Amino acid sequence: MTQQTAESPAKEAGRTPSLWRSRNFLLLWGGQTVAELGTRIANVAVPLLAADVLDATVFQISLLTFLTWLPYLLFSLPAGIVADRVDQRRLMIACDLGRAALMLSLPVAALVGQLTLAFLYAVVGLAGVLTVLFTVAYKSLLPRLVPAAHLMDGNAKLGISQDAAELVGPTIGGVLTGLVGAARVFLGNGFAFLVSALTLVLIRQPPDDTPQPPRVPLRVEMTDGLGFIRRQPILVNILACTTWSNFFVMASGSIEVTFMVRELHASPVQVGLVFSVSAVGGLVVGVLAARLSAWIGSARVIWVAMAAPGPFYLLMPLAQPGWGVLLYGVGLAAFSANAVLFNVAAMSYRQRITPPAILGRVNAAFLWICFGVIPLGALTGGTLGTTLGLRGALWVCVLGTWAACLFVVCSPLRRMRDLPAVSS
Repeated sequence: MTQQTAESPAKEAGRTPSLWRSRNFLLLWGGQTVAELGTRIANVAVPLLAADVLDATVFQISLLTFLTWLPYLLFSLPAGIVADRVDQRRLMIACDLGRAALMLSLPVAALVGQLTLAFLYAVVGLAGVLTVLFTVAYKSLLPRLVPAAHLMDGNAKLGISQDAAELVGPTIGGVLTGLVGAARVFLGNGFAFLVSALTLVLIRQPPDDTPQPPRVPLRVEMTDGLGFIRRQPILVNILACTTWSNFFVMASGSIEVTFMVRELHASPVQVGLVFSVSAVGGLVVGVLAARLSAWIGSARVIWVAMAAPGPFYLLMPLAQPGWGVLLYGVGLAAFSANAVLFNVAAMSYRQRITPPAILGRVNAAFLWICFGVIPLGALTGGTLGTTLGLRGALWVCVLGTWAACLFVVCSPLRRMRDLPAVSS
């Protein structure tokens, strides 16, 4: 029978080998670091390609963000069933190869004169579907490669890779866009996905000895994850907080490049520099995540991470042309620190308490809700930018982002120091 104990995950981790000795984790970490770098480069290149090469409007550019995240709303629950039924590593390899092909099609289309906004929409949307499948499998595979005691450390290291990529990727993307053009930048992104696929091939996955539950009707299987979450009050609060935050973060994200280019008159290099500055907060916090969690408390750190950085978000709509554009980067750095610390603690808790047999469906249910609102947030950002102006829209978005902390501040987490560890 499963019992909850109060033993700290940090003490439990001290009795198991370091992740630096785990070949499988190091391969996964290395491949994802390269893929994250390629993705961050492309994140700058996509809106610049639409704005500068295809002369898209503010709303048309926000549609790119909408199409990137719409697959989470449409395909997350089915993806959870797929991830629980098939070999997760092979599914991730197939997704990487598919995304590489899609990214490489953009410079080819530009070369033959067939690159249009509709083609870019199609590539972004299809890549989004593959990313959903990859992400659900990825979050479900990690606990099979990493001991439960090291999940916090593993998630933190992967978070460091994301922020290190955010630190240098946008600047590289901005520089490359200025040197070779936005379309050719996607050659690097395609190569990054190929490297990720290769590292996954090299992983020696341990045999899965998890007993397979009997098949149930598809409708029941698709709602298993949601049912589990409903029975976990802490997960409900975390899910509500993440969902609210994602909505407003993506609303601002869908117009931020347009804001910097058209309101602040930033060059592609300056846009990349802003995103690089923003990654510093997440990178520093990622390195210190385990220590901060142990010092503050693994439960307390969830609401502290959401509430404390909020005042810095207000610097984003206060940014001005010239060096004042860096204020936007400082605001993003505060959010990056929040996101890393919050996500590492929240995801590690979810992975620890969820039975392995339904982890894919629980992860998928989380993604369906908290990522499913992202395309709606992107459309909201484009609409607000059109009606209120870009700066006015940003004020609405940053205040909405900060308000997300209320879901975890006004919850049982505020009266807890540590989350309960789970043992058999």
